[in-house]
Order: sequence, then structure tokens, then C-alpha cells
Amino acid sequence: MRKQLMKGNEAIVKSAILAGCRAFYGYPITPASEIAEAAAEFMPRTGGVYVQAESEVAAINMLYGAASVGVRAMTASSGPGISLMQEGISYMAGAELPCVIADITRGGPGLGNLGSEQSDYHQVVKGGGHGSYRTLVLAPNSVQEMADLTALAFDLADRYRNPVVLMADGFIGQTMEPVEFPQVATLPQLPDWAVAGTAASRGNLINSLHIDFDEMEQHSLLLEAKYKEAERNETRAEEWRTEDAEIVLVGYGIVSRILKAVTAEARAHGLKVGLLRPVSLYPFPKARIAQVAERAKLFIVVELSHGQMIEDVQLALRGTRPVEFLSRVGGNVPTHEDVLQFVRQIASREGLTQGRTAPERESLEREALEKEQMAHV
Repeated sequence: MRKQLMKGNEAIVKSAILAGCRAFYGYPITPASEIAEAAAEFMPRTGGVYVQAESEVAAINMLYGAASVGVRAMTASSGPGISLMQEGISYMAGAELPCVIADITRGGPGLGNLGSEQSDYHQVVKGGGHGSYRTLVLAPNSVQEMADLTALAFDLADRYRNPVVLMADGFIGQTMEPVEFPQVATLPQLPDWAVAGTAASRGNLINSLHIDFDEMEQHSLLLEAKYKEAERNETRAEEWRTEDAEIVLVGYGIVSRILKAVTAEARAHGLKVGLLRPVSLYPFPKARIAQVAERAKLFIVVELSHGQMIEDVQLALRGTRPVEFLSRVGGNVPTHEDVLQFVRQIASREGLTQGRTAPERESLEREALEKEQMAHV
């Protein structure tokens, strides 16, 4: 199939439509506005619905309504808008309603700025609304993954009857890259729990209110069982050169692309460095991190925040390995030179510096080319 050159934000919408999404409710906000723009253009062409709501609060409640009738539906926003949606997200999780929410993150707190950060991690991954619930969270690092993980997000939302968040930093949302879309999938059938206005669905009830204490507890336990199942079956991570790594770099989104360039260059200089990229932020790949730690000597976490994902890395390691941290905020991103210098300093301090081996010298040119490609993202 022919590839198309487009922004990550546009790829989300086209992939959503191919996945059977037929309703979008949202409110524009930089750096996510192209999602609403693309949805306004393409949804009506496929018989779908686009509504620009008066606010993010209205948008998430419209999404609740569409999901209740069994329609694959989505919204998109950035940090301040996602904050306004938190009550509705909690209601949808409590009512077991599937939906997809794209969070194209920006600088914060407050209105912040239009630059890219990853400081929505706690809000999205830990659940920013009230009550004991979780959202499944996927973190793409390319425009192709914006498309691929959007399709996956709809499948996971239906499978677990739960909101799924696609969390991408502003760089990935605004980046233009070639994308290959799959063939149009068979549209999902109307689920049997939906309130569809038919005689067959007349007895269905969408609700998150449980007055009786025991009934509420049982419902909460049912939700928790779903999340445990997701933790067993839906954890996703990318590993690169971790098989003999002494230093493991951990990052997601745009940061992971920088870390791959750093890994290549560090290897060329004889340092045994590897990359572990969480693709699912919830469920978090804690088991893989623990397994890699059986060989690795230390971990370096790089984030566009003051440190949020690092807490999950530390919990996964349970104190068995040291964890170093490097970050930039405010819309700034560390260069691969910045990260490489940091890695070298840590390696020197820990006595891990070594000369180049013959295999490393032989692969230097190939890895240098890869590093150059990553550095120009």
C-alpha cells in the first residue's frame, strides 16, 4: 500500500476512521488542534459525526453518550483540556464505556506554553479523576505508531470496556512522516450491552451509581479484575541492544528516539548501553525492566518532566539497581549530545568505560548513520 506523508495528529484521525470510529467530539487546543481539524474534514465523509463542543467538559460527556449506544467514538485535547475531562473519564470507566482519548501533551502547569512536555504522565497514567479506576495508556514515538496504536486503542477499549488514552508529546503530534495504513477493517458489530434504542436493548442500563456498599465493592472488584487482566496481557515495550547492556536507557515518545541515537553512538565508543522503551505506560512493563535488571548494572531515565515515569521504573526495580535521571522541561528537549555526555559521565563514575571492540568498530558506520537519522527528527 502506498505511504502517505502527514502529521501525527492527522494520522490519528485517519487510523481511527479505518478502525470504525464514527464520532468525534472535541475542542481545539494546541498542539492537538489538527486532530479536531482532520476529524471535521474526514468524519462526515464516512457517514460519521463531528461536533465541536463548547468546552472539554461538554466534549467528554458527549463521548459518554456516543459510547453508550455502542458507537466507536473519540476525543482529543492537551493538558488543560484533559484536566477538564477527568470527571467524565472517571464516569466512563465506572460505567464500563469504551472510548479513545488522544492527549497531545504541552508544557505546564497552568496554561503553560505550546512546547512539548511529558508532564501529563501522572494525570493520565495514574488516573486524574476520582475513584479506583485506570485508563489503558499507549505512547507512540512516530507518526506510523500514531496510526498503529490508535487502531490498537479502539480494540483495547472494546476488549476491556474502558477508556484508552493515546499519550503523545507535541513533537510526535506535529512531526510529518510517511505512514502506511492497513486495509479497511470490518466494522465492529453493535455490542449487546449498548443502549441502542431497539427492542433488544431496552433492558440495558448504562450507569456508574451503586448506592449499596456491597454492590459498589463488587463493581469495583470487577473493574480491578479487568485491570489485572490487562496487566497480564497488554504490556508492551521495545528493547534495543539490552541483551548485554550494563547501562539501560529508559524513555518514551520523542525522547526514545533520541535515546536510540545515543545507544548507537555509545556502543560505537565501547559502552554497553541498551534502550528500553515503554510503549504501554499502563500497563507499565515492570516485569521486563526487572528481567533486564538481572544483567544491567544501572538505569538512566530521561523525561520531559521533573520526573514522573521514573517512579514506576524505581518501583519495578525495587531498589536492586541505581536509577539516574536527566530531564528538560518548558518545551525544551535534550539533544543526543547532552544525553551522551551524561551517559559517559555516569559510566566513568561507575568504572564502566571500555575501548571499542572489533564488532563495534565494524558496525560503527551503520550505527552512526542511524544516529544521524534520529538526530534530525
